[in-house]
Parts: sequence; C-alpha cells; structure tokens
Amino acid sequence: MLSHNLGYPRVGSQRELKKASEQFWAGKINRDALQKVARQIRHENWITQQSAGIQMIPSNDFSLYDQVLDTSLMVGAIPERYNQLVDGKSNNELDLYFAMARGVQKNGVDIKAMEMTKWFDTNYHYIVPEFVKNQKFNRYSDKAIVEFEDAKQKGILTKPVFLGPVTYLLLGKEKEAGFDRINLLDALLPVYIEIIKELVSRGAEWVQLDEPCLVLDLTNAEKLALQSAYAQIREAVPNVKILLATYFGALNDNADLAVQLPVNSLHIDLTRGAENLPDLITNQNFVASSKYLSLGVVDGRNIWKNDFRNSLDYLNTAITALGAERVWIAPSSSLLHSPYDLDLEKNEDILTPEMKNWMAFARQKLSEVAVLAAMAGTDYEKEDAFIANQAAIESRRSSALIHKPEVKTRVEAIKLKDFERENEFSVRQAIQLEKLKLPLFPSTTIGSFPQTDEVRQLRAQLKKGTLSQQDYESQIEEEIVKSLRWQEELGIDVLVHGEFERNDMVEYFGESLSGFVFSQNGWVQSYGSRCVKPPIIYGDVERPAPMTVRWSAFAQANSGKLVKGMLTGPVTILQWSFVRDDQPRKDTTFQIGLAIRDEVIDLEKAGIKVIQIDEPAIREGLPLRKSEWKAYLKWAVDAFRLSAAGVADQTQIHTHMCYSEFNDIIDSIAAMDADVITIETSRSQMELLDAFANFNYPNEIGPGVYDIHSPRVPTIEEITLLLEKALNVIPARNLWVNPDCGLKTRKWPETEAALRNMISAANLLRESVAVER
Repeated sequence: MLSHNLGYPRVGSQRELKKASEQFWAGKINRDALQKVARQIRHENWITQQSAGIQMIPSNDFSLYDQVLDTSLMVGAIPERYNQLVDGKSNNELDLYFAMARGVQKNGVDIKAMEMTKWFDTNYHYIVPEFVKNQKFNRYSDKAIVEFEDAKQKGILTKPVFLGPVTYLLLGKEKEAGFDRINLLDALLPVYIEIIKELVSRGAEWVQLDEPCLVLDLTNAEKLALQSAYAQIREAVPNVKILLATYFGALNDNADLAVQLPVNSLHIDLTRGAENLPDLITNQNFVASSKYLSLGVVDGRNIWKNDFRNSLDYLNTAITALGAERVWIAPSSSLLHSPYDLDLEKNEDILTPEMKNWMAFARQKLSEVAVLAAMAGTDYEKEDAFIANQAAIESRRSSALIHKPEVKTRVEAIKLKDFERENEFSVRQAIQLEKLKLPLFPSTTIGSFPQTDEVRQLRAQLKKGTLSQQDYESQIEEEIVKSLRWQEELGIDVLVHGEFERNDMVEYFGESLSGFVFSQNGWVQSYGSRCVKPPIIYGDVERPAPMTVRWSAFAQANSGKLVKGMLTGPVTILQWSFVRDDQPRKDTTFQIGLAIRDEVIDLEKAGIKVIQIDEPAIREGLPLRKSEWKAYLKWAVDAFRLSAAGVADQTQIHTHMCYSEFNDIIDSIAAMDADVITIETSRSQMELLDAFANFNYPNEIGPGVYDIHSPRVPTIEEITLLLEKALNVIPARNLWVNPDCGLKTRKWPETEAALRNMISAANLLRESVAVER
C-alpha cells in the first residue's frame, strides 16, 4: 500500500515565513533573504515527510502567500490594473505577486488588492481570481518547475501539486458581464499542459490535480468542463500519471463523473465523505479499471488522534475489493489546516499529558499515515502501535474532564422565547434612535486597533511573570484611554476600547471558558502572513466568570461617548476552533451561545448600550451541498439569537461578517435580527450590497469602506464614492460608516490616516444629505 501526502503547512514550525514576509514588506530584508527562508522551509518539509515514511511527497504545495494566487500568476491571469508592474523581469515577479495580494501604494504607484474570501468551508482565505470576457492566459510563473527541481536536487522525486483548472475557474469571478468563466477553460488549458509537459520532461512521474469542486453541486456545463479538461490533458500528455484529488466532502452524484475521468488515481476524503467508499469499490467502471483509489482516512483539518480501528476497517474493505496494490492512503486533505508538530508543546501546565495523548498535529499525522499503511492487511490487533492507539481513544472517550451534566441540562432547558428579542426591529430602532442619539451615518470601527510590539510585549511579560497583573492592567488601561481620546478627537461616533488585552478574537474567549484548552505553538495559516492558534474544544463549555466586562466598563467610564462591548459569536468560536468530534456541532455551539448570552447580559448591566457579537464565520460554516444548508442555518442563526436575545430593546446589538458571499443566505442573515450588521465590501467595490438591496434588508448596515487587509490608505474621494454607492441601495437612516474589519494587524500611521479619511468622507456625506433621523 502506497502512502502519500496532499500538502504540508508552509509557514514554518516557528512561523519563520510569517516573520520573513513581514520583514520583507517593511523593507528590512531583501527578496533573496525571503527566498532563502522559503527554501529552508520547503527543504525541512520534504525531509520531515520522507523521514516519517511518506512514499510520495508533494512539491508546489508551498506558497509565499496563497496557492490560488500562485495559480493566477502561473497562468498569467493578472488583472489589467497591475500591467504597470508586469515588465517581464524575473526580479519583478515578487513585487507583482504581493501587490495582487495586498495592494501597493508607494513611489507614485497606487493599486488596490484583489478580493479575498474563504477557501470552501475552512478558515483559510484565498485571493479570488479575476476574469474578463476575452481573458488571455499565458505561462508567467515557473514556480512549480523551480520547486520540483529543488526537491530533485535534494534526492527527492516529488509529485507536483496544482489546483485543478476547473476548480480554479470556479473559484474566480467574472469582472464584467456577458460571459461565464467556465467557458475560459479552452484558453486556460494550454498553460497547464505546457507546464505538465515540461515537468514530465524533467522526470516527474505523477502530478496531483486538486479538484475539490467535485464535492459541490455542479451544473451540467461544469461537469462537461471537467470531462473536457481531463480528456485534453490526457491526450496532450499521455505519459503523465495523474492523481485527481477531491476533499472536504463526498462525491455523491459526482462519483460516476470522477470515476470516468481519464486519470490514474482518485483521492477521496473519508473523514467527510465515508459514504462514498462502498459505492466506489462496487462501481463496475472503477473496479474494471486499473485506477488506484487513495483513501483520506487521517483528518487533515482537526487535531484528534486517528482511530486506527475505523481507518483500518476502511482500508481493509477497499483492499478486499480492489487488492492491496490499488489502495493508497493519505490524509483527507492538505495538512495546511493542521498545526506543525505536537512535540513542540512542552508546557504540561497548558496541555496536559492526558490531553496531549488524544491529539495529532501535522507531523504526527504523517506517522499515522505511514503506520496505517504498514498495518493494513495484517493481523494488526496484536501490534503495539494499534494497542497504544486504542488506549488513547478509550482514554478520551471515558475521561471525566469532558462531560458536565449541568451544562447539558441547561442546553436541554432552552425555550423558544430564549431566541427572541422583546420587540421586532422597527420598534427597537425607534427606541434606540431616541436613547442613543446617534447622528446620520454614524461612524464606528469593528473592534480592534493596531497591536504594537509594546502591547504584545506586555502580554509576554505577564505570561513570563516579569510583569505583575496590577502593572499589566495599569498599562493596558493607559492604552485604552489613549485610544479613546484619539477616537474622540477624530470624531468617531461609537468608540471601541481597542482590545489591547486580547491575543486573538477566538483565543481570548476560549481562555476564559471551560471546555477549552490551548497549544503554545499550534499555529495555522489564515491568509498570507496571518497565523492563528485555534483553541481546542475538548469538552462541555460554560462561562465560569465574566470575560470582558472589566475592560468594557472601564472604557465606558472614561468616555462621554458610547463605547461598544466586543464579543465573538458562538458560531465563529466554533468554526475557528479545533472542535470535539464526539457530539453534534450544534450542541457545542448552543453551549457556547449560552456562555456568550451570560456575557451580553452582564455587559448590559454594566452600562454598555451597544454590544457587538462578531459572526464572520456563519457563511464559512455553510455545508458545501445545498441540501444540507437548511438544517445548518437553522441552528447557526438560533445560536446567534440565543446569545443576543437576553437584553432590552434599547440595547443595540451589532454583528460583523467579512469575506463572505451573502446572496444565497441573505434570508438567514436577516433572521439573525441584529440591529446593525457590518460587512466587508471595499475590495468588491460594494458588490456584496446587491444581496441586501435585492432582499430589501430591513435592519441597519455598515458596508466596509476601507480594506484593512491592505496597507494602502484609501482617499477621501474613494470612500465617498463607496458611500454614495451604498446610499443608492440603503436608506440613509440605516447606513453606518466603518472599515471592513478589525485593525489589529495594521500599523498606526496607516490606520490613523485611513480613519481620518473615513470620517472626512462621512462628514461630507452628512453635509450633502438632508434627511430627518
């Protein structure tokens, strides 16, 4: 049985790539220094996989920012606005690449970044390809060939990995009307074919083409595109062996299509699509073919130790049907979504030996794949590795740490009235207008302000014990007061306290809730250089004590203006954590919802009149198949309402969502019944507002007018234009002015300049619109 891997984390075990990238952007190191770090990470990844016993190792799974952006550069899908950066010089490729990802504003060049959105139902963000009607493709970047040769020089014959051509097109956007991007396939394929041919000429035996679109609902045109794409590739490069990789779900009605494609091996995700295995191994077309079947039995998206018994049942079932030589084993998906190495967790006070024994990070998952490959088809129950694995599984199943009867009882006691505010929005809005006395086009920010090195150092010193709790809190108070005075001077209407005491919007709450545990080095990439350390939900969740009231109350006491209480919503806490897999996700979410509800009520008691419950992950959590949407949206919306509905009508509830398409779930967003919703719209030039306009969204809305994921500072004219666009579809009395997202990752100079321009634009709009409020 052959063992292989679909992809490996690329930020480095100590986040070396993050640090080097940010130094490069700041001008502190040159491109050669950045590429040296990148090469070192790639080399370490290949050696790690080789040492673990992985027989087929990927290349081109590494990326300096994003694999979809890599594909756009590879095929020359470079939007016209970047033409001034395309000069044919190889040393310019990196500047162009990062300009597409982050925008650029220097030396007289001012270009906006490309859009960014979520990769399927994960918390990873990709750069959205942009297509025009007569889109031209050409071979621009040879990254895949460079990395294949790099590995070959290290004595490792890799399997180059590419995002498949059909999935690539489907992940993009048409930037003008009158065509369907899927019809660009014939123009795109020659670039793929040219690169695959060269790889074969250089010794590549296998290439991996990722087509996760096969787990989605596909149109007939999209299915025909897949058939055409692989027929053309096979005809053009008959001697290449193709591994077609699917993941994140089941093939279901696309199974016959996948089986018929002219590829040599098919990978399926059994952690999310186990129902496909019986159908595939009894599919006569597949059985009669010589194709290999790759089984993704080790979960690439969670941190729990694999249950060897379940995995071996799958593997042996496939071996019985197809023979051991036709069955491969791999993680379910790329390990991009897993932390690097559990062995880096040294602090037993943070992650106890008992809990650590339940887990496997990326490096451990490689070992699981190799061990399972060796045990499949044998009398494995006598093997030491199997016995130890089953002991760990049972330890977790029976642990007293996990279950709290009082938490389960409280969830069971939830009543319908717990999901409802006292009155409907129209009544609440009138009360809030009277009580809050906000101006037309009220301005606010989403929550966090830049976390300087000094602020981060305060937390580090507190953890090390070199700074007392009292001194720490005193200095955080100084930061809060300073930010309040700055916001007041600027003229922002609803202030925030800046969240200087918080590490991450989910981690901070997880640290205060029972049922969560944390790693020291469990970093995963969210986008570009942005890494997060997801909490681990291992057991029943409750709130032992207030989490944010102390800081919110302090901030409100130090300003005559309204200061928002800032919370993260239950669905987002769930989605951005590694979640227990021993009970339905709905149950875990409702437990978190009750904890947030308690916090909301305590904030109101403390005099906080505006409370924001961020839910950027509701759209992200949507199942990939539409047939499963209704059930998910029902409990996700209910969880938010459960967290928000315990306050009086005069308390204004905000929520925030970013980098999501809303058209298909706008009725559910309305059903959340937040008084104000703020959303990301600046990169799409307000396109996302169409969903709210077409739906006639009744509540107040703040379409982001400033892209915080780019360092460029928008002009007053840009922001004014965006607000005027918004005013065409949103009633003036319902329109707020705010950035796209929190500002934690930005620097203070660009933040101050951008927010000054935002407030100037809001003031100009107020002057030009005379509306009774």
